[in-house]
Amino acid sequence: MTQAIHLIRNNTQGEEIDYTFVMDCLKNYKSPRVKVTKLLKKGDLIRVKKGLYIFGQQYRKNSYSPEILANKIYGPSYISREYALSYYGLIPEYVSEITSVSTKKRRNFDTPVGRFSYTRIPLKLYRIGFTLITIRNNETALIATPEKALSDLFYFRGFNPENIHDLSSLLFDDLRLDENLVKKMHIEIFLEILQAGGPKSIQQIIDWIKK
Repeated sequence: MTQAIHLIRNNTQGEEIDYTFVMDCLKNYKSPRVKVTKLLKKGDLIRVKKGLYIFGQQYRKNSYSPEILANKIYGPSYISREYALSYYGLIPEYVSEITSVSTKKRRNFDTPVGRFSYTRIPLKLYRIGFTLITIRNNETALIATPEKALSDLFYFRGFNPENIHDLSSLLFDDLRLDENLVKKMHIEIFLEILQAGGPKSIQQIIDWIKK
């Protein structure tokens, strides 16, 4: 292990690091930027996007977290929609694209560790329905609640089933959601989302849970 990567690795337990942190670790080098370029070329560090890195495979202590990276790549943001539903086990498919919502304009980032997409929602809707999850040690990431993840999916896809039968077909045939987990969703969170301007079709989900 070269001295430079040794300094960086020993100063953090995390796997996702930013430019400021790296520069601080290498502040005693004559040309820290040149040193970073060399570390990137060797694969000791991997640039996820400008100013954000993960350690190369041989220097990782743990797996990097897509959730932490998603929060750091573009913000303010939190994970929602398909990836969040998969995270909670609500849909059976593995979702490779890390989907988030933000108050800023729509952006997509294709990185060496996958695709990160961000869709814009109004501030009133952004402010509700998310929580903090612990990834490892004291490291955390923001993610939508199951209710908000489903509401955001309805919001962006424009789902508007005409009746409960169509809703059931959409939820459990098309989206393949876990029916038992949907039944456990919290009506009060859906109501809060509705009051903030969420999709009106959420009322049908509330009616389905109540039946």
